[in-house]
Amino acid sequence: MPAVRIHDDEVRATAGQVRRLVAAQCPQWADLPVTPLPDEWEGTDHVLFRIGNELVARMPKIASAVDQADSDARWLPLLAPHLPVRIPVPLHLGGPGAGYPWRWTVVPWVVGNTPPRLGCDDVLLARDVAAFVRALHRVDPASGPLKPPGSRGSALLHADESVRRVLPRLAEHDDGFDVTAAEAAWDGCLAAPEWDRDPVWIHGDLQPGNLITDSGRLAAVIDFGALGVGDPAPDVAPALWTFTGAARKAYREAIEYDDATWRRACGWALAPSLTGIDYYRHTFPRMAEHGRRMVRAVIAELA
Repeated sequence: MPAVRIHDDEVRATAGQVRRLVAAQCPQWADLPVTPLPDEWEGTDHVLFRIGNELVARMPKIASAVDQADSDARWLPLLAPHLPVRIPVPLHLGGPGAGYPWRWTVVPWVVGNTPPRLGCDDVLLARDVAAFVRALHRVDPASGPLKPPGSRGSALLHADESVRRVLPRLAEHDDGFDVTAAEAAWDGCLAAPEWDRDPVWIHGDLQPGNLITDSGRLAAVIDFGALGVGDPAPDVAPALWTFTGAARKAYREAIEYDDATWRRACGWALAPSLTGIDYYRHTFPRMAEHGRRMVRAVIAELA
């Protein structure tokens, strides 16, 4: 267990709880060992456990993530046939038990690596990710869940209040960027026209840790916690979140969206970075540092 909890209200499943849940709810796997993944694999919303060599239990650790189990079980089987790489279609949707309060999933383990978490200048990978996004955005969105206000894929304006609230707190620290310049960049993002065409399916969180590579090529995309139907801009933002140098340019060109969508994408790189620096400063330094890099990148992009 990490020495510092990321969130004050975490509910962290233990290996013992997962063993009991597996034995009770999916006895076909009851004899397989259950082992927690190393801390460096842990994200912000779930605790992960290997079940044998080929499975992973995804256990939500905060209340805001508890709907993902049902969302994954409902939508990923429908999306998977349309996509060029693997996605974690659940093999089991579990319920509360053994002292654990929420629904959870078992998904296949995908062998591979993740790109560097603080930026990757790999043109071929950038094109692979862009091809995944283009395929996802072509899937019929008619029945999909519309992204609610404030979430990635909704109008960027809904994030304005949280950004304005955090700027004075950031001004009290030296995070390696000018807060006034960051606010000006944010104003420029807000000025972009809103998406006025049909909504599209979006992943919404194509960070390096959610991309699995094999021999440098994209093999799988994981963690669909921001999945929904809305503005495609958050899926353009990986040009900033994930890629640097020539790969950033290659991704932006391959994704084939207009300049207004690019500015909103910059906004979806900037808003969670500004709030994340403040939120994760002491509890998840890697995430805070990623946010600092994103803010500097957006300031430079929109200067």
